[in-house]
Amino acid sequence: MSLSTTATVDPVRLPLLWQGLGLLSIGFHLALIFSGLVPALFARPLHMALALPWLFVFACRSRLQAVTGWVFLLVGEFCCLYVALNADALSDQYGYLDTPFQIAVAVSLVVVALEAARRAIGWPLPVVAAICLAYGLLGQYVPGEYGHPGIPAESFLGTMTITEGGLWGSLTGVSVGIVAIFVILGAVLNAGEAGQGFMNLAAAAAGRLRGGAGKVSVLSSAMFGSISGSASANVASTGAVTIPAMKRLGYPKALAGAIEAVASSGGQIMPPLMGAGAFVMVELTGTPYGDIIVAALPAAILYFLTVWIGIDLFARRYDLASIAEADRPKPRIVLITTLFFLVPFSVLLYAMFGAALTPQYAACLAILAAALLLFFDATFSVSARRFIDRAGTAALEAGRQIAVIAAIIICASIVVGVLGMTGLGVKVTSAILALAGESLVPALLLTALACILLGMEVPTTAAYVICVTVAGPALQRLGIEPLLAHLFVFWFALLSTITPPVCGAVFIAAGMAGENWLKVAGSAMRLGVGLYVIPLAMIASPAIIHLADRPVAAGAAFLQIAAGLWCLSFGLVSASHPAKRMIFGVLGLAVCVLPSPF
Repeated sequence: MSLSTTATVDPVRLPLLWQGLGLLSIGFHLALIFSGLVPALFARPLHMALALPWLFVFACRSRLQAVTGWVFLLVGEFCCLYVALNADALSDQYGYLDTPFQIAVAVSLVVVALEAARRAIGWPLPVVAAICLAYGLLGQYVPGEYGHPGIPAESFLGTMTITEGGLWGSLTGVSVGIVAIFVILGAVLNAGEAGQGFMNLAAAAAGRLRGGAGKVSVLSSAMFGSISGSASANVASTGAVTIPAMKRLGYPKALAGAIEAVASSGGQIMPPLMGAGAFVMVELTGTPYGDIIVAALPAAILYFLTVWIGIDLFARRYDLASIAEADRPKPRIVLITTLFFLVPFSVLLYAMFGAALTPQYAACLAILAAALLLFFDATFSVSARRFIDRAGTAALEAGRQIAVIAAIIICASIVVGVLGMTGLGVKVTSAILALAGESLVPALLLTALACILLGMEVPTTAAYVICVTVAGPALQRLGIEPLLAHLFVFWFALLSTITPPVCGAVFIAAGMAGENWLKVAGSAMRLGVGLYVIPLAMIASPAIIHLADRPVAAGAAFLQIAAGLWCLSFGLVSASHPAKRMIFGVLGLAVCVLPSPF
């Protein structure tokens, strides 16, 4: 559950406190980039320390939560500061806890991390992490091949809390050094005119087309999602404008909600942010960030193209008109507001690909450009007061979002750490291979099922990390290249955003549309059919991810998959006779999963 929907501590009553804390978090993470190398055992505990107030105080919903929140906060802050301030001495212990005091600190850190994740996103992920911890401590009592020889508690807890493993592992490093920076960039952009610029550009590009309001939703959600990386945040932001507009133009309420839910879900597969997935892939695969976003782009475009096709088919079916010219933004306004996101994005892209700077350093430069634009509005008038208000808004949003992502990744790092220490990941991989009979298709289906089930209970990034840790090696042993295996798992982990019974984006969109969520989910699954099929098509035609080095083969695979997705969409949306639906559905699926000849 997002902090933005659960906070009851009114920031209006304490604006300076929370805005100041947000600015402190922004300053800390920017300083890490500009200052160069900082020891992990110093930076990562401080990252957690800055996140804890948002999780334990800002998000309180009752007096009991507030009281217990302060207890957890004080204990957590003390323990994080202890590790950070004693980083050099602790690193010399090589993961072994020397004293009862250090054991108490380690246990407290683990408990605080679990409770922080629970308050941020609910029970499922902390429960999975707690089970892994129990396995790590007691696995020697598990009979058979799934047990382990046993790890002394001092070594196990020490590895989890005073080394660059467990809580402070490489995933937490991604959260500290990359994800937080892009979250800050998104918060600064959204605090200014950039969000309206997305909407205006989308309306100008698609508003005049048949079913224009729905297509505006697709474009605006694709652009907004590229920096927000959160399906729920995307629905809440762009849906507040697009859903009422679609309803006014005669869209059925279920369709209006479904379009926004499906379009917003695509933000987590659209580069550059990909819901933090791109940065985690960098760490787990060793693939450069630029290569990942280029590899992921064709599939993301295919997804939005499929949604676009579905909307066009629905528009024909319901005779949905374009947006009236009077309701579309004037070209001058479009041009001006577009600059508010075009300038920072241009700085980001030039710094990454022109100046060959690291993504995080390039994002810092883009943040500075976006921050300067907070002084201006669409008339180019300058106001210091406007800048202060917008900077405060950006600080609040950045602080909250960094905290939520930190809670998720730190908790997921517990799982990854235990899997690595105990060898359980290798055993699960072997079990998948044995169950699949060393065959690729059954292994893919088992992995997809695991991703869907886990994705229903935990956020996409956490589900992806856990699934790819245990299933990724199995897919690679069956001949799937590493990046492709990671993209396959990541896509299927995203399915829960629109697939019942747990479909967060659908729930939010249904509430905004005033429609039964099951009806919205039914339309969303038809519009979002690409989310189910494109991962399988990528496995069948791996050239689709090789746009950089094999552009002709990637283009041919793109066209083949696009043709299959059109057939699928036509069968699901427009075909009136069951036999016709079946024919187009089978044909479309066959074309998508037929191996590309290139």
